[in-house]
Amino acid sequence: ENRPIPEPGPDEVLLRMHSVGICGSDIHYWQHGRIGDFVVKDPMVLGHEASGTVVKVGSGVTHLKPGDRVAIEPGVPREMDEFCKSGRYNLSPTIFFCATPPDDGNLCRYYKHNASYCYKLPDNVTFEEGALIEPLSVGIHACKRAGVTLGSKVFVSGSGPIGLVNVIVAKMMGAAAVVVTDLSASRLQKAKEVGADFTVQVKNETPQDVASKVKSVLGCMPEITVECTGVQACIQAGIYATRSGGTLVLVGLGPEMVTVPIVNAAVREVDIRGIFRYCNTWPVAIALLASKRINVKPLVTHRFPLEKALEALETTKRGEGVKVMLKCDPTDQNP
Repeated sequence: ENRPIPEPGPDEVLLRMHSVGICGSDIHYWQHGRIGDFVVKDPMVLGHEASGTVVKVGSGVTHLKPGDRVAIEPGVPREMDEFCKSGRYNLSPTIFFCATPPDDGNLCRYYKHNASYCYKLPDNVTFEEGALIEPLSVGIHACKRAGVTLGSKVFVSGSGPIGLVNVIVAKMMGAAAVVVTDLSASRLQKAKEVGADFTVQVKNETPQDVASKVKSVLGCMPEITVECTGVQACIQAGIYATRSGGTLVLVGLGPEMVTVPIVNAAVREVDIRGIFRYCNTWPVAIALLASKRINVKPLVTHRFPLEKALEALETTKRGEGVKVMLKCDPTDQNP
């Protein structure tokens, strides 16, 4: 609240922030001070799922003007390296990323960002939808990496926000049937709401049993599994469930070392792929939201003003609802 309002550089814009979603990684940094090799050493502003209004533009910015409503892509490459040249800038080792140490996020009133990574929102796309493009992008990137296409049978493991966006995107990309697993009945109900065809509530079954249940409800083994929990048993179930010759995409991040039935995957030619965030997804997401081909509004279950940020973080930490959204601009009534 007491930080000075920053001045944008030549290729930057200054934004008055509007909507910022709370992510599991925000909670992890807040509670544990690190995620893998990323360690919080100094005070850091959280927040990377965001939208806002342009207040001021740098001297070199031509595609945006004050008053424009924008969604913010939080990952900005710092140099034009081999990954940027090949279109996979998310893999650039020197990338700036909001709320990843030592880079500050945008859970604040005013924030400056590289203008090329701020995308103008059409009039019929709300600020909240703009903020939801960040988690939605994970689904777009994961489903692309998985090769979801017309008629695909897809298994999504985990029905948190990232599992749900994968359901939405898989259906949009032509999946004929999507089955979702989770421990929580309420989260599985939300999966049904956003388009899941089948749900399986996991209790204490073995990974093989979970795989068997997935096959049973689908009527076949899925050719694509999107694993969104990072839990060892779920990764194991994902391998067992995936049809021979199919693909397992690992989206959820858990412990660094996990034990998995790798030989089972190898001899059945199950491809195991990772994803790291996303790239080139904001224009796609905006087009889908503007055309009303997808609906992400049901994901937002809680809303708080910026003054109640701690309450919002606590709500997310307790696992209540799905997506908690903070509103940073008290003067603006636009959702």
